[in-house]
Amino acid sequence: MELFNTYIPREYLALKINYLKQQLEQLPVVKTCTHVVDGQHVARVIVGSHRYNLGTHYGDEYYDIWKTRDTLTRELNVYQAIWDSNFKSDPPKDCDPHPANRVVYVDTNKPVFMNKAYFDSLENDANTSFPKPENYEFNGIKYRSAAEREIAIFYTESGIPFKYEPKVFLKGMAKATFPDFVPYFEEIDNCKFHEHFGMSDYSDYYKTSKIKFSNFANAGLVQDLDVIFTTSNDDTTFDPRHFSAKLNAAIYGTVVINKQVAKERDTAGTASKTGTAA
Repeated sequence: MELFNTYIPREYLALKINYLKQQLEQLPVVKTCTHVVDGQHVARVIVGSHRYNLGTHYGDEYYDIWKTRDTLTRELNVYQAIWDSNFKSDPPKDCDPHPANRVVYVDTNKPVFMNKAYFDSLENDANTSFPKPENYEFNGIKYRSAAEREIAIFYTESGIPFKYEPKVFLKGMAKATFPDFVPYFEEIDNCKFHEHFGMSDYSDYYKTSKIKFSNFANAGLVQDLDVIFTTSNDDTTFDPRHFSAKLNAAIYGTVVINKQVAKERDTAGTASKTGTAA
């Protein structure tokens, strides 16, 4: 990940930092050490007052936890360094990581959570309906334009997993559709749909984009929250900073909605217990 060369908006950066701190808090503290036994160096892991040798069940289990903590700590240090170089205050705690619980309707009565299970179910690079050019390749996948390739590079360098043109079923559509990108954000256990429109100067192309807007809306998805739209044309360079801002708005908007839903749920629960109207 070339994080120092990637623009990460303030709210999303705070969310990533808070998420990593949350993950570390949930893991036991594990240390490693080496002891000499019969003249040989033996690696051990230390958990509280307990010591376990590698090669034993608990030793290997806690060693895996130690490796996970080490990876998370390294990531946190990188993101914290980026934050400290741009901002003076601590990351705001209101950017807290919680599952989004956003859904997409694949048919009239079937809402599907847009979480990791849904993301993992999508096939990458599934659209074989139209041939793709040979000159926009990245990481073994051929993209349909230079802008799409730049988007793929941005997601990759930012450490954001994504599927390119996966097969997606939406309520009200007789056949599958293939959104350009479906990125996944582990901090809120939520994926977004991302459509990039080229030829933004052509009215016929906007007619096509209008149809896509309607299809997503019919499936219960909200523009700029569940679905991100970007545009460019042959005469302009795709601007990743503008894209970052749109991405940040969608992610932070989801965080805000999470907090509002939680507040309403708590209010309803309190009213139910006291027998009063919310």
